[in-house]
This record gives sequence, C-alpha cells and structure tokens, in this order.
Amino acid sequence: MALPPDKASELKQIIRQQLAKMDVHGRIREVLAETIRDEIAPEHQQLSTDDLMKALRRRGIIDDVMKELKVVTDMNDQEVTLDPKPSTHFVDRQLPVLKKTNIDPTRRYLYLQVLGGKAFLEHLQEPEPLPGQTCSTFTLYLLFRNQRFRSKPVPCACEPDFHDGFLLEVHKDSLGDGSKMMDATTMLSICDPVHMVLIKTDMFGETSLVASYFLEWRSVLVAENRITNIAVELLGVGTESKVSVGVLNIRLEMYPQLNKILSQEIINTQDENGINRPVCSYIRPLRAGRLLDTPRQAARFVSVLGYERAPVIGGGSGKQEQWCTLLAFLCRSKGDCEDHANLLCSLLLGYGLEAFVCVGTKAKAVPHTWVMTCGTDGIITFWESLTGHRYIHSPIHPDDPPLVEQPKPTYPYRTIGCIFNNQAFLANCQPSDAVEVCAFDLRDESKWKPMSEEAIKSVCSPGATTSLPPFPPLCASTIDAAVASNEIELQLRILVSEYRKDLGLTTVWDDQLSYLLSPALAAYELERTTSISAGNEEFQDAIRRAVPDGHTFKGFPIHFVYRNARRAFATCLRSPFCEEITCCRGDQVRLAVRVRVFAYPESACAVWIMFACKYRSVL
Repeated sequence: MALPPDKASELKQIIRQQLAKMDVHGRIREVLAETIRDEIAPEHQQLSTDDLMKALRRRGIIDDVMKELKVVTDMNDQEVTLDPKPSTHFVDRQLPVLKKTNIDPTRRYLYLQVLGGKAFLEHLQEPEPLPGQTCSTFTLYLLFRNQRFRSKPVPCACEPDFHDGFLLEVHKDSLGDGSKMMDATTMLSICDPVHMVLIKTDMFGETSLVASYFLEWRSVLVAENRITNIAVELLGVGTESKVSVGVLNIRLEMYPQLNKILSQEIINTQDENGINRPVCSYIRPLRAGRLLDTPRQAARFVSVLGYERAPVIGGGSGKQEQWCTLLAFLCRSKGDCEDHANLLCSLLLGYGLEAFVCVGTKAKAVPHTWVMTCGTDGIITFWESLTGHRYIHSPIHPDDPPLVEQPKPTYPYRTIGCIFNNQAFLANCQPSDAVEVCAFDLRDESKWKPMSEEAIKSVCSPGATTSLPPFPPLCASTIDAAVASNEIELQLRILVSEYRKDLGLTTVWDDQLSYLLSPALAAYELERTTSISAGNEEFQDAIRRAVPDGHTFKGFPIHFVYRNARRAFATCLRSPFCEEITCCRGDQVRLAVRVRVFAYPESACAVWIMFACKYRSVL
C-alpha cells in the first residue's frame, strides 16, 4: 500500500528515533567488525550485504528492532467495529482509512477533520523540533453529546500540523428513538455544538488553556456536496478573550450521506443586524384592520412596495443572503422577494388562509420565493408577491399515456425545495422538485417531510429560547392621493413642454381629453387588484366621441411605485410608443396626460400615468 508523502515522512522519523534510542548503528558496527575478524577468510577482503544481514539475524538484532517498532498489519486487513452506542473514546489518525467502510449503516455520524492550523503568531519564532527532542505541544479536545475525543499532540508552531479525524455519532435523546436513523430535518433541532478546547503542554509537562470554542456543525446540512470546510478562529481566554490566537481548518461531512440536501434558508438567515434567525420566525399572522379589505388587496399592497435585491454577505461558499425584519422592510418600503413573500404570507394567515412561503427557483435556476395557499377543496394557489398575480396549480402526471392532454403551467416557477410558515416547515422529498409535477398533499410524509413541531416551537413561539423580532401593526397612508396626483401631473406637463420646446415643437394641452383618461387608469388598478377587467367599454366610447373624424388617437399607459415625476418621465421616454406621442408632429396636435395615485398602507402607492395625443392625419 502506497503511503502519502506526509505519512511516509512521519514513519521515517519514528524509525530514526527508535534506531537512535536502541543504538542500532553502534551494534551494527560491532557486528561488522566481529564478522570481518572472525568469520571472513583472509583471502576475502570485501563483505557483501547478504553476509551482513545473515550475521545481524543470527544475533537477533533485526528481530529486536522490529519488535520495538511494533509493526502491524495493513489497516485495511483489520476488522474494526464501532460500538453502536455513544461512547467515550479517542480516534487516531487511521480513521480516514476506516470512515467510509466501518461505520454502522443504521446510525448517523458527523465526521469532523482538523486539517492543520495557521496564524498562531505567538509561536512564529518557534524552532522546528529535532527528532527525539522534547518540545511544547498542542492537543485538541472535543466534546459532543457525551462523546469525548482527543487529538494526537503536535509541536507548537505558527502552523501546527493537526491532521486528525473524529467520528461523532448524532443520536436522539428520547427513549426508544436512540437507535433510529436521524433525517436532516430532525438534526436541525439538535442545538448541541461541538465544544473544542485547545491545550498547550510545555516541555516540563505543565498544561495551560489556550482557547475554547463552540462549533456550530449544522452548516454541513446545507452543503451542496455534503461536505463543508470551515475556518475556525480561536480566541484567547480570560483577559485575552477578544484576542485571536490562531485559526483551525475544519472539514465536516455527514455519514451516511443525506438523501436530500436542505437549502441554506432551512436552517436560518441573517437579518439586517447580522443575527441568524430561523426562517419560521419571520412569519406571524398579521391583521390589517380596516386598512386592507381582502386578501387580493393585501397582495396588491405588498406588490407596490419596492423591489431591491438584498446584499450578499460573505464570499465564496459562505455567502449568506440578508432578510429584513418586518419593521425594517416597511420603513424602507422596499426589499427582496423574501421580504415581500414573508409579509404577504403573514397577511394571508391573518385573513384565515392556510398560507406558506415557498422556496425554490424560477427560470434559469434563479433562486426565488413566493406564497402558496391551500384551499379546503384541495386547490393550490400560487401568489407572486412582487406582482400580486395569482396562479392555480394543476399538476402534470408524467405517467399518463401520451394522448392524455396535460395542463400547461402559466406560473414562472421551476423548482420548489421547501415551504414554511410560523408553525410548520416541510421539505420536498418527492422524486422530482419540478413544480409542475409536484403534488401538494402536505400530510403525506413520503412527499413532504415535516420538521418536528417541538423544534419550531422552541425558537418561534412566545417565550422561546431565541428572541423574536416584534411584529409592528400596519400604519395608514399619509399620502393625499388627489393632491399627489395633481402635483405629478403638473410636473409632467412642464417636462413634456420643455422636451418638445427643445425639439422646436409647440405644445397644446387638451384638458377634456386628459380627464377622459381617468376611467382607464382606475380600471387598470382594479384589474391588478382583483384580476377583473371592467369599464373598458365606457372608456372606448368616450374616446370615440372626443376624437373627430379624420383624427388619430394614441395612448400610452404605464405604472410606477414611486412619485418622482422626472424619474418617471425619463423611464417613459425609453419606450418608442411614449416617445412617438410626446414628439407627435402633425396638424391640430393636442396632447393629454393623466396621473392617478392609489394610496396603500405604510404610504405605499401605485402610480398610473397615461400619455395621449390626437391629431389630424395629413396623409
């Protein structure tokens, strides 16, 4: 069996130390002199290697050396078994050879490897110890759920050569469950960290405490390849508890491998203060009082809050998205899709619906969250929190015959990994996570694996061990919709007139035509809120009466969630339809613009603008 370079170097050093301890070189010289003097004929002046080896064997020197070195058979030929019960033991460096083939397949293990250290600056000038020389050493001790481990001592250095593996059994505490295999969602409820203690032993055998660290190991449950690497910064103790003493490189791996990897959002997310919070703590039934009348109106309110992608914290594989607490989201009046979905789910729960936040992806595997409600009749409805649109889910049945017509999904979602609200967290464990083929029978644990209710209550219920952010009530809007509409409309008239003046065009406004645009804007907002189109016939009839024969009418509606007239006008000009209206040339050109502001709680608003013109066709 070929040894890796570091193992071969270590073995050579052990052999050299043992040979020096037994004075083997001196004994060989004595045997050599004796053999030449007594056993070699005078006519032979040279001693072969075979002759010397025979002489060493006859005197038992080789047997003595091999006995002292305690050479054992290949570890792969040994039968190694693990006690199925949690035990206190030490794991040596040969564990990496055994970890893949000698674990109890009915148990769940966390394999923790310490792959060296760095930045132990106190030992920057520490000389490299000579073979056989006594020196100061580091020893790492671990404790996890009544299991204790200890690393082999390594010389103190700026980069201590830790290379140890520890097999930690992840078992249940409840009676009757200790021998059952734990799944990922159950392991989330295990809050016990891995306690790591670093001890320094000087050359006189005196020990001192260097560092103590509590490792949060559950990050391995979200690792894409079921393996995660962590750089653990150790801090000093006592008066130096804020001073870094060094960094350990830790590698975590679960055995047996998990059938389904949970998304990072399953465990927790960071809020705007950098505090890790369970995702279920962002949801709570929220009643809007008399500020919102229907669930669809609530969805419209959430959709007019601004969208802004949240900053990503960290780098590399440790990237972490930031979610906002409800108060921070409402005060900013903008947030990421997760913030919108959390608010919409809370409002729908307040209306008595069975609502969940869905975590998955949309086109091009872009991560996304949306809301789902389950009707008493079994109908599943998806709510897009960024637009307020609703979609009915009709699953596709891939096993049906080819001639059976399948429904065509209208929603933009591609995959779904989990759903959650304030009381439940369920992971999708169906063969495919494609939304179009998923069944949403949430009581079927073969399709949706629930997290233990005790685990959720321990962190998301009143009086839980973790402090929950308070949920603020919604505030009424401070915007006067009529005044805001008039102000924006006046500013747009000025901007259009100046724009046309720069082009050498005069501007004549038609107040009556502007007023006739109001019903259309109200109908657009009603359709966004209720998905019902109404009043379109009256609007078309009024426009036909206002536009004389031989004249042409053009209109361009657009929607915003802010009240900045200059910004809105600049956006409108990017559309060729709007530019065609504002730059209209012809005979008897009349321009019109109408603005309608719809106010919602928290001073959110939907702003509808329509530019229009009528003119007599020359050709």
